This record gives sequence, C-alpha cells and structure tokens, in this order.
Amino acid sequence: MASHTAHMDLETLWEHLLSRNAKLVKEAFSELADKERESVLVHLERMAEEPGWHVEQRRSARTALRFLKITD
Repeated sequence: MASHTAHMDLETLWEHLLSRNAKLVKEAFSELADKERESVLVHLERMAEEPGWHVEQRRSARTALRFLKITD
C-alpha cells in the first residue's frame, strides 16, 4: 500500500478505516489505489468474519465494510 503514503501513513490509514466514523472511513479508502482497495476490503472481511480477532476489531471491520458498501 505505497501510493497513499504521501497523504497518510499506514497506522493512520487503519485508525481511520477502523474508526467507526463514516467520514474518516470513506476518506481513508478514497486515498487508495484500486488494488489497495481490493486488499483492504479482503482484509476487513477477514477481520469481520475470521476467529481470532478481538470483538472490537471485528465490530470496527464490519462497520467499515457497511460504510464502504454504501459508496461502492
């Protein structure tokens, strides 16, 4: 995920994506290139569905996916 680094570092990107704030989620996602978006969506889906993630991480991932499905 290199193309977003000029605008937002990786830690901030994930903080925004998992923030449960629709505006921050959509802004962070919009900075990504198409391939990065695909990777982020796959990772969010894994976080939301796979065991081993903290309940709050799962909730944040599900929320982000819900916000992003609205815009896609």
